[in-house]
Amino acid sequence: MSDRQSSNAYWSANIRTIWICIAIWAFVSYGCGILFRPLLSGISVGGTDLGFWFAQQGSILVFIILIFSYAWRMNKLDREHGVEE
Repeated sequence: MSDRQSSNAYWSANIRTIWICIAIWAFVSYGCGILFRPLLSGISVGGTDLGFWFAQQGSILVFIILIFSYAWRMNKLDREHGVEE
């Protein structure tokens, strides 16, 4: 594989990972916290409904998990393509 093909494969995988993270974040933040809140109102978590919990706590926790999973995935991707630090 040439350097150009390897570089394109690396950035393609990187952009795909970013889009997956953005989709998960958008679903949790906007979907569960705003759009699907009426559907989640019957489920209780910590004394409040699940939609409110996602809007106040869940989206923040998922965002932190996404940060660490992105860093882990990028380290793995860097090793696969030989560009680790």
